[in-house]
Amino acid sequence: MFQGIFPPIPTPFDESGEVDLGALRTNIARWNETGLTGYVALGTNGEACLLDAAESVAIVRAVREAMAPGMALIVGAGRESTRATLIACQAAADAGAEAVLVITPWYYMRSMTGDALRRHYETVADGSPVPVLLYNMPANTGVNIPVSTVAELAPHPNIVGIKDSAGNIGQLGALVRSTPDDFTVMVGNTGAYLAGLLLGATGGILALANVAPRETVALYQAARANHLEEARTLNDQLVPVGVAVTATYGIGGLKAAMDLLGYRGGQPRSPLLPPSPEAVNDIQHILETAGLL
Repeated sequence: MFQGIFPPIPTPFDESGEVDLGALRTNIARWNETGLTGYVALGTNGEACLLDAAESVAIVRAVREAMAPGMALIVGAGRESTRATLIACQAAADAGAEAVLVITPWYYMRSMTGDALRRHYETVADGSPVPVLLYNMPANTGVNIPVSTVAELAPHPNIVGIKDSAGNIGQLGALVRSTPDDFTVMVGNTGAYLAGLLLGATGGILALANVAPRETVALYQAARANHLEEARTLNDQLVPVGVAVTATYGIGGLKAAMDLLGYRGGQPRSPLLPPSPEAVNDIQHILETAGLL
């Protein structure tokens, strides 16, 4: 269920700034036809931290209703306190999640030692009604889960994997080597995507998959089949796109790319800003060079 490619889907907003569930359903219907394994709702690219509880539940329900049969739904449920995370896990499960993606608490980052993270995740996994995937994103949180801590958590029966967005290829390899064969290691960084797959990662949760779903799936399939030349060619094509819609232009850039490709991206929610006209032109050029537009 948790192998393959999952896009962390953006949340569309209408002109008044309200969540646009119709636009979300339109995007899901199009993505359903591209070979994706499933979806991640309420992740970083979904602007989850800018949504209220009612909006979050409505989004998960809308995705659940619109996604194709057989696809899997992972929902972001990480909060700063263990208690709040458990409440979010229950809400996600009630709305239709098959697993939850739990980012590291970060506000008290200097106190987020390996022991603190281990206790947090063990308590969450003990109480979550659905399986838990750890979420490591040090670029946003300033917290990097130690590989040793992941290895300690991996045998827990309700912790099924990790999304690692650190972009550290050595760390990805260590995660694969240090965890059981049935523990899912998902790459969350386009630059490390191909290398991670070759090291044994079982798939990716990638912003790139929102704008190049078929190509991202094709790279996954080529790497798994050991068709390395095809995989390298696709990787060279896709990495500039992935960098543009993440590190360079952020969520606003991802949404602009979606608009250019005929999806319903729209504006990010304040305080995030949309990209400048010059940035949109650059994104368009990158998409054209990659053969996506």
